[in-house]
Amino acid sequence: MANSPKYAGKEAREKLGWWYVNRFLFWRRLIQLSILAMFLSGPYLGVWILKGNYSSSLFLDLIPMSDPLIMAESLATGFVPTMTALLGVVIVIGSYALLGSRVFCAWVCPLNVVTDVSAWLRRKLGIRQSAKIPRGLRYGILLMILVGSAVSGLLLWEWLNPVAALGRALIYGFGATAWLVLAVFLFDLFIVEHGWCGHLCPIGAAYGVIGAKGILRIKVEHRSQCDNCMDCYNVCPEPQVLRAPLHGKNNESPLVLSKDCISCGRCIDVCPEKVFIFTTRFNNSVNHSGE
Repeated sequence: MANSPKYAGKEAREKLGWWYVNRFLFWRRLIQLSILAMFLSGPYLGVWILKGNYSSSLFLDLIPMSDPLIMAESLATGFVPTMTALLGVVIVIGSYALLGSRVFCAWVCPLNVVTDVSAWLRRKLGIRQSAKIPRGLRYGILLMILVGSAVSGLLLWEWLNPVAALGRALIYGFGATAWLVLAVFLFDLFIVEHGWCGHLCPIGAAYGVIGAKGILRIKVEHRSQCDNCMDCYNVCPEPQVLRAPLHGKNNESPLVLSKDCISCGRCIDVCPEKVFIFTTRFNNSVNHSGE
């Protein structure tokens, strides 16, 4: 029997304990806060671990990192980037392409904390109505940004980029761009469930394409043990990615191979029957034993 979204994870918590139900959430928050601390250590302590922001940074004054979407916009405008910037985007694309689908979204992006809080509050308040927006819209927005940048010669997305806005606000202080973050929070809370990450964000769309063939994957290891409690669907920002591996035919891959999966591990956390695991895309055998 399906559980109420309001109590998603409660059954697993009672059966397996608090740490089991929150371990991946804990590690995600630790990594997100650690990255923020590395940015802040320079301005506040004079120890520069990460210089810059989430769009472009330098690690230990040695390793450059550049946001792929900004680089794509820059190239579309006809701007010739420096070799350092090109090396930075190669490092970022290579790392996330190797790791897996949208790892940036769940483990690095500072806006993920905002959207997670909005989703949690939405469940607790019992808000079920949600406007219908096609999930493929984010890929259309990504294409429009690149075409628009090419036509206008401007980095169009950076005028309305809430991820960069929140990153700058956390590092340099909240200013006029704080309204972008609030707009995303309210949009997710009252208008569309998992609206920003699941339907609109072109950065997530870009990382989905980059990590489409990545190694890290979530697997339905014990499909027969699923009792249809629906907790995994209730907490997943992209619940449609679970349908085929969890409820598909027995000969279908048990791996969540969709590029839309953000690799957050919440489905693993909240499942009381331990149906899901983190693994690699090469571990695609189907477990028929139920053990």
